[in-house]
Amino acid sequence: MNGDTGGTELLAGRFEEHRGQLRAVAYRMLGSLTEAEDAVQEAWLRLGRTEADGIRNLGAWLTTVVGRVCLDLLRSRVARREEPMADTFVPDPLVRPLSRVDPEAEALEADSVGLALLVVLETLEPAERLAFVLHDMFAVPFDDIAEVVERTPAATRQLASRARRRVRGATPAADPDLGRQREVVDAWLAASRAGDFDALLAVLHPDAELRADAGALVRGAAASKAVRGARTVAGQAAMFWRYAVFARPVLVNGTVGLVTAPEGKPVSVTAFTVADGRITGIYILADPDRLARLALPVPES
Repeated sequence: MNGDTGGTELLAGRFEEHRGQLRAVAYRMLGSLTEAEDAVQEAWLRLGRTEADGIRNLGAWLTTVVGRVCLDLLRSRVARREEPMADTFVPDPLVRPLSRVDPEAEALEADSVGLALLVVLETLEPAERLAFVLHDMFAVPFDDIAEVVERTPAATRQLASRARRRVRGATPAADPDLGRQREVVDAWLAASRAGDFDALLAVLHPDAELRADAGALVRGAAASKAVRGARTVAGQAAMFWRYAVFARPVLVNGTVGLVTAPEGKPVSVTAFTVADGRITGIYILADPDRLARLALPVPES
């Protein structure tokens, strides 16, 4: 920046106009709200070290900068091998109260992307994830992405194509209607509270999957796990019936989910994928350290 206070304030204002999209890009890239905020802040710092007057399209410039920051973070994760096991990791959820929600407005929010999709994005290589997120979700031209991944535009197009095939093949179909989602989640919750195993089975698709991320330190029945099949998933839920009374419906990444909070302290967030009136996927974050950082709303009884 040029050292002029007025110019700095003007640039800060222009930056704030793009913050929502930058946060959405970073969240899709990283699956972490804290790291997403850090990436956006790093973009602001890099802007401060740049002659902003020479940037023709500030939004595009900032988007590619955030993409580059996120790519570096993803590569460092791989190098340090510090990510949880791929088959149990659940990204940070975006949790909001379910009451007084306008479904149309919710669908338009930049960061409303389902946990099921974020889980699939975790399986992509860093460069594939960047190409897919920037191009398919934010319409960034391949020429611009190529500079970030240091490949030709044609090779970058191939990265996005491979990622697209994997995402389409692995992302479960979902009912977008919040009312129908609520009916299914309410049925699941009622069956859990009643300890009714058969009712749980009735609301689950035969090939339903459950992914629970309790962090690295939790052991025993509550440890991280990934299981498939209605009976196995229902059996896992049956082990925690006593907590169902503390679960309340919320919006999790724009779909109906649950926050379980005994005595007002959240111990888990659950997202569901609902299709054709049954649950096909359940994603539970129960890592106490990560939950403590999310500042989750506690729904009223």
